[in-house]
Amino acid sequence: MRILLVEDEPTLRSPLRAALVEAGYVVDEADNGRDALHLGESEPFDAVVLDLGLPVLDGLSVLRRWREAGRAMPVLILTARDGWHEKVAGIDAGGDDYLAKPFHMEELLARLRALIRRAQGLASPLLACGALALDTRSSRVTVHGQPVALTAQEFRLLAYLMHRPGTVVSRTELTEHLYAQDHDRDSNTIEVFVGRLRRKLPAEAIETVRGLGYRLVAVP
Repeated sequence: MRILLVEDEPTLRSPLRAALVEAGYVVDEADNGRDALHLGESEPFDAVVLDLGLPVLDGLSVLRRWREAGRAMPVLILTARDGWHEKVAGIDAGGDDYLAKPFHMEELLARLRALIRRAQGLASPLLACGALALDTRSSRVTVHGQPVALTAQEFRLLAYLMHRPGTVVSRTELTEHLYAQDHDRDSNTIEVFVGRLRRKLPAEAIETVRGLGYRLVAVP
């Protein structure tokens, strides 16, 4: 899952990025509204953490312009604790949730997980596809209740597919959502990680759809 973190204060942005990366997300950053607007319009993100008090272009304007451009990724707004008017304006501008500063990192991560699930029509933090289960809270993967050890990249790939069970996902889409903008993107590496996952999971759980991509299917 790929997150856009928009925060101009380095002392907050740095620990936020660290927490998001530790939670298994790929993170792109912007420290001003102009760069945030460009990234949000040109790159596919699974969610955005957006501070409203940004230099160059304020967060509300960025959010409104994203929505006017048809960008529908879920957005978690960061506001000042006493800024109730900002919360209302943020939701009206197209925000999906808000969190007042200062906040606990675990709450931010929980709200982010919920936004990403809801964007895919999923209600439970425990994602299941046949015998395969992934707990988004603990990043734990099991098959028939038995834990499966995955590398960080294997987990990211599986998590993306688990959020879209039964849907054909192209290698290009996977590459765009599993690597940050500044990463050397090579869609061929996706094949390598799919192969590794198939050796650790029921091999038929990840189906190759010739010429289109991959699909996660339920295996008893």
